Amino acid sequence: MTKFKSDFLRTMHERGFIHQISDETGLDDLLAKESVTAYIGFDPTAPSLHAGGLIQIMMLHWFQATGHQPISLMGGGTGMVGDPSFKEEARKLMTVDTIEENIASIKRCFSNYLNYEAGPKGGALMINNAEWLRGLNYLEFLRDVGRHFSVNRMLSFDSVKTRLDREQSLSFLEFNYMILQAYDFVELNQRYDCRLQMGGSDQWGNIINGIDLGHRMGTPQLYALTSPLLTTSSGAKMGKSVNGAVWLNADMLSAYDFWQYWRNTEDADVERFLKLYTTMPLDEIKKLASLGGSEINEAKKILATEITAILHGRQAAEDAAETARKTFEEGALSANLPTVEIASSELEAGIGLLALIVKAGLAASNGEARRHVQGGAVKINDAGVSDERMAVGSAQLTDEGVIKLSLGKKKHILVKPV
Repeated sequence: MTKFKSDFLRTMHERGFIHQISDETGLDDLLAKESVTAYIGFDPTAPSLHAGGLIQIMMLHWFQATGHQPISLMGGGTGMVGDPSFKEEARKLMTVDTIEENIASIKRCFSNYLNYEAGPKGGALMINNAEWLRGLNYLEFLRDVGRHFSVNRMLSFDSVKTRLDREQSLSFLEFNYMILQAYDFVELNQRYDCRLQMGGSDQWGNIINGIDLGHRMGTPQLYALTSPLLTTSSGAKMGKSVNGAVWLNADMLSAYDFWQYWRNTEDADVERFLKLYTTMPLDEIKKLASLGGSEINEAKKILATEITAILHGRQAAEDAAETARKTFEEGALSANLPTVEIASSELEAGIGLLALIVKAGLAASNGEARRHVQGGAVKINDAGVSDERMAVGSAQLTDEGVIKLSLGKKKHILVKPV
C-alpha cells in the first residue's frame, strides 16, 4: 500500500521510514480518523543514545508533528534485563543507580525533537517502565501474563533463533525480555490508550508479541510499525565512526564532531539522510540530491548543519559549519575546534607525540598512532611530522596559546595547557 490517507503514514512512506506495518489499512484508517498515542522504548545502556537511534526519535517527532501523541518510554525496568535481540552475548547487568543516572542523562536530548508541553491531546510523554515492572509480583505475573506465551513460538523468533543456532548461551533472564516488552505495550494501552508501538526492524517479533498479548488480555486492536535497520552505502553501521559511537549528548560528543560525522556522509546516502534526519521539505531535498560532482559537498554541509541544528541548536550548528570552513578552507585556528587539556607541567617537560595522539583521541593505541605518523597523516600546527619519537612541548604553542594537532585533512584537535 503506497497511498496513505493519514498524514503520518504518508510522511513515513515519502521519507523512507517504513519497513513493516502489522495492518496498513487498519492503522491508516485509525490515524486518519483520530489522534493516536504511540511509543518507542529506549533502554538506558549508556549515558547517551547515539546516532543509530536517531531514526527512532525522528519517527516520534513526525508522529507529533502530524497531530498525534508520542511516548518516549525509558527502560528503567527492562534495562535491568537487557534486550538480547541479535546480540552475540548477554549485556552487562547494570545497577539501579547506573540505570537511573543513564536515564537522567538520556532525557536531555529528547526535548530537542519532541514538545512535552500540553497540546490538543497533551504534549509528548516521557514514561519509565520501572513504574509497573519493578513492583511486579512474580507469581501473579506468571499466572496472569506468562500463561499467554508459547515457548515454542518464542524459540522461533529470529532474535532468539540466531543466538541458539550459533550455540551461544541465552539466559532465562534475557529470555524474559520479550515478555516484559510485550507487557509494556499492554500497560501503556491500559494507562494511556496507546495503540501503536514503533521501533527498528529487529524489534518486529517483540512488538508482535505485544499485539498478541493485548488481544489475549482484552485490549483494542494494537499496531506495529518498524523502520529499516540502516547502514551506510558502504555497509558501515549507523551511529559508529572510526573513533567510536556518535553520541547525541553534547558532553559526550561536541557539536563540531557531530557536524563532522554527517559532513562525511557518502555521496550515495545524502538524499536518504536528508529525508530521514532533517525536517527539510521534500522538494528542497530533491534539488540538493540532484547536485553532482563537487557540488554534492554543499549538500553534505547543509545535511550536517540541519541535523546538528535540531539536536544542538541553530547557533551551534552554524558555528560548527564556520569552524570547519575556516579550518579546511583557510587553515585557521578556531576556538570551536575540539580541545584536549594537558597539564602545563607535562607540556613543559615534553610529551611524546604518540602519547599525545592517543590522549587527543586520534588513535586508540601507540601502535595505531605510530602508523599514522609513518603514513604522513599527522601534522602539528599544519606542518607535517615524521619523527615518531618527537616530544611535543611549550615550543609548539601558537600565539593563541594552543597546539593544533591534525590527523589527515578532517580531524583537528587543539591541545591546551592548563
